[in-house]
Amino acid sequence: MKKLLLFVSVALATAVSVTGQSKQAKLTVNDKKIDKIIKQMTLEEKVEMLHSKTIMSSEGVPRLGIQDIKYADGPFGIREELGDGFRPLGWTNDSATYFPTGSALAATWSPELAYQYGHGMGVEGRLRGKDVILGPAINIQRLPVGGRTYEYLSEDPMLAAALAVEYTKGSQDAGTAVCVKHFALNNQETNRGSVNVVADERTMRELYLKPFEAAVREGGAMVVMPAYNKVNGYYCSENEHLLNEILRGEWGFKGFTVSDWGGTHSTMGAALHGLNVQMTGSNYLGKPLIDSVRAGKVPESVVDAKVRELLRVRFAIEAIPDEKANQGKTSLPEQQKTAYEVAKKSVVLLKNEGGLLPIKKNVRKIAVIGRNAVAITANGGVGAGVKAPYEITPLKGIQNHAGSNVTVTYSEGYTLAQGGGWGRPATPASINTDLLIEAIKAAKEADLVIFVGGTSKTIETEGSDRQDIKLPLGEEELVAALSAVNPNIVSVIISGGPCDLQKLEKYSPAIVQGWWNGMEGGNALADVLFGDIAPSGKLPFTFPIKLEDSPAYAMGNFPQRASNDGDLFTNMYRQDLGGNANARRTNTVPDALYTEKLLVGYRWFDTKQQPVMYAFGHGLSYVNFGYSDIKTDKSKYKAKDVIKVTFKLKNEGGMEADEVAQLYVHYKDSKVERPYKELKAFKRVTLGAGETKTVTLEIPVSELRYWDESKTTDGWTLENGDIELQLGSASDDIRLKTTVTI
Repeated sequence: MKKLLLFVSVALATAVSVTGQSKQAKLTVNDKKIDKIIKQMTLEEKVEMLHSKTIMSSEGVPRLGIQDIKYADGPFGIREELGDGFRPLGWTNDSATYFPTGSALAATWSPELAYQYGHGMGVEGRLRGKDVILGPAINIQRLPVGGRTYEYLSEDPMLAAALAVEYTKGSQDAGTAVCVKHFALNNQETNRGSVNVVADERTMRELYLKPFEAAVREGGAMVVMPAYNKVNGYYCSENEHLLNEILRGEWGFKGFTVSDWGGTHSTMGAALHGLNVQMTGSNYLGKPLIDSVRAGKVPESVVDAKVRELLRVRFAIEAIPDEKANQGKTSLPEQQKTAYEVAKKSVVLLKNEGGLLPIKKNVRKIAVIGRNAVAITANGGVGAGVKAPYEITPLKGIQNHAGSNVTVTYSEGYTLAQGGGWGRPATPASINTDLLIEAIKAAKEADLVIFVGGTSKTIETEGSDRQDIKLPLGEEELVAALSAVNPNIVSVIISGGPCDLQKLEKYSPAIVQGWWNGMEGGNALADVLFGDIAPSGKLPFTFPIKLEDSPAYAMGNFPQRASNDGDLFTNMYRQDLGGNANARRTNTVPDALYTEKLLVGYRWFDTKQQPVMYAFGHGLSYVNFGYSDIKTDKSKYKAKDVIKVTFKLKNEGGMEADEVAQLYVHYKDSKVERPYKELKAFKRVTLGAGETKTVTLEIPVSELRYWDESKTTDGWTLENGDIELQLGSASDDIRLKTTVTI
């Protein structure tokens, strides 16, 4: 890596795109004022800004009247107020809206809803006196078992980028900065504090960095959080290539970076290679940094640059005095409505054999079975939770919608796993005989069974990855037994990531993916089940037939064989969840080899012609949609053109419904190794019963470029030739095709 001293002059002269410059330029409008402030500051005051003050704040400049920067944990709700060790302070006025988690938002395929979601988060951040939201979390979902799949947005960079941009704009328009995370290639929780990701430049640029680039250049993200892991030998918090050469140099980032909690590893590395704020503690960017400056090892100009970037964000975000924060309800009706809208448009109808859904008018008795029907998901596990003022569970939502003519009974069916903890997911329990007998009795007496299964926040959690994607807790055995007495079973899966539903499919004519869907999730689910609305969610990731089919497993790249003394974060901060403060900070560093390269998710399955259970983009409705008359505005396109594709989309059913049209590109006779096809455009369209609309999708030709690693400078290269545009309702449901020439 280049030394920062050599890089500074290069970075300042590096040209960035007009889009990137314009979105980031607003952070520099106060630079003259900021430079005057820096000249008044002592070295000690400057360095005081570069590390934590409390568990969720960093220092301002008290002598000059500049307030601290206050961080809000949680990308799907403003977390309650915390003390040391992430201990809740027990306030009564720090509740907030619990929005659907990341994978649920992604299932809407709606940038418009992502903006509303981010705006709602930003509004509540202001009400709580926060300056920076630690989110959105936008890493690519590389592993079906990923512990943070529920936080992340998609296995596809185009979908993730589109949502990240609008979330960012929404929050920052409301006055709260976002901190996009985790930069970069944080795609596993196993050994996340030490794992070294080994990936080639093309794979990084085209897949894993795309959402971050879009959030910075198009969204104007003000803060970036480096990930815990290493990338190509260097911790992300001191990675010259990622933080200085790409983020600041190429993308024109003008804000600041803040380490993940416990993710700083050295003074010189962090100081010279791009980190602004150490969270938490001051053992690296505190007195050791002062000593390094005075010893001539770190130029004070480097410290000045870090302070300047911090003050840019401080001046861009209005400081809320402590006495004006937390003065009223944070979770307001407008944000609760957004949570509901996201939830109802995220529900995915995976299967509907025989038209079992929507629930028919002649159903008079419904047996709701399964502990997840009443489980609260706003808190729990080890990721950031939300102290929600209320949460509508699936059971409550069904009861709310059933009406007086329908009897709804509830049976627990199975118990949630006990034990476990951060980095040690609980061992799934076998089915309880007494609960099984009770559930079978309820099913036998009902017209319809709604089984609510899936995972929990003990099983899917930050700090550890799942061991497999099987349904836990004896759920398969339970559904098989229920089917023997009542074949009318609707299975609702409440989870953040994909589950193996092969056995469930045998016994359940209808299957719904319900997600961890926020405080209004139960009402949204019931709207879909009872047919108040047509389901319109689409999967943001692939459900493989078996885990071993997925690329990282098939290539032998995961899991890596290495000792594990627990999770870095847990050991440092969460002894209450089984952490060990005396554990070594690092072990033998395993390499995560990304030799599958660009073939992640559907790109792998399509290219390898590997069957899947449910494909990327899959999602049924209560109506059928007709696609016809695909056209392009031209037959040949140049590098600066935009491909405009029009087609007719018809709702062939008897109720209003949304369809998400997806446009993929297949490169014909490419001389460059590529996936079989890649998503390049999509649009959610609302159609009344019988209505037809002409829909337009656009693909900038620049989005068809690939990264040529043989180039010594900008590697983005456009390959001429024919491309096939594939339009459809899912990655495995292509309805129309046409070919154009680049």
